[in-house]
Amino acid sequence: MPSFRSGTARHRRGLAAVVGMFVSLLALVLALPGAATAAPDDKEASNTPTTSASGNHSAKDTEGLRANPKAPGKRGEAWMGAGVQMHEADSTDGAAPDRERAGLAATVHGVDVSSHQGNVAWSTLWNSGVRFAYVKATESTNYKNPYFTQQYNGSYNVGMIRGAYHFATPNTSSGATQANYFASNGGGWSKDGKTLPGVLDIEYNPYGATCYGLSQSAMVNWIKDFTSTYKAKTGRDAVIYTTTNWWTQCTGNSSAFGNTNPLWIARYASSPGTLPAGWGFYTFWQYTSSGPTVGDHNYFNGSMDRLKVLANNG
Repeated sequence: MPSFRSGTARHRRGLAAVVGMFVSLLALVLALPGAATAAPDDKEASNTPTTSASGNHSAKDTEGLRANPKAPGKRGEAWMGAGVQMHEADSTDGAAPDRERAGLAATVHGVDVSSHQGNVAWSTLWNSGVRFAYVKATESTNYKNPYFTQQYNGSYNVGMIRGAYHFATPNTSSGATQANYFASNGGGWSKDGKTLPGVLDIEYNPYGATCYGLSQSAMVNWIKDFTSTYKAKTGRDAVIYTTTNWWTQCTGNSSAFGNTNPLWIARYASSPGTLPAGWGFYTFWQYTSSGPTVGDHNYFNGSMDRLKVLANNG
């Protein structure tokens, strides 16, 4: 007669075989296309801005801008350089540029931020040598940066000279309409020596057609509409942020703004390169999108004293 122990052993072997078959079957099911299930919040998570630990913009950010252009404040929100990163390579890898080749008069270091950076560690940036900051205030006429207060006041409170910028979408409303919206929602200016004039961020369209569907002459008129309205509203000439390639393609390399509006050139290389027509020099240079703490880093082309002059009255 079989012993109790031998019967138990056979029972265990049989149970193990059944478990093994179940595990194998489960593996086959999971390997089928589309078998994986999304997390309950996957749809909402796909609309959340993502950045690296250093505050740089991730590849998912630019993917989201293309996929979801009508969701400002989530993945649809653009930042200064969003379109540039889609069209022009960043060869700096976060390294400081060759300032001698760049012809910089000084090394006044700054950053620009948007909601993608969230609550910024301003003391860390200050301790690293950053002395000015530009904060995104608005986009089109239906978006306001939810982190604007922390970023705008936080940079000021730590000792930086700061200003605000507007991401332009010329295909959604007139230049005057967007300038008024910007000036009324954080893009104003006060003569306190620590507030820089507002910036018109006009660059590659991260949502669609590079030039927003406008002809070169229509784009020039749109920019004139914005800058003249901003000047009437604040008493200051807006800084224009752009790249030489975009400016040439979308405005026909217009020279209409060089005598009035300071230039902020974006070029992720060891020098700012050839400037757009009309400008003999640049005022700011965004030289990388992959810097430490905050990805977008810039230089002011002058001394700290000159930056204070710009903050006061140009």
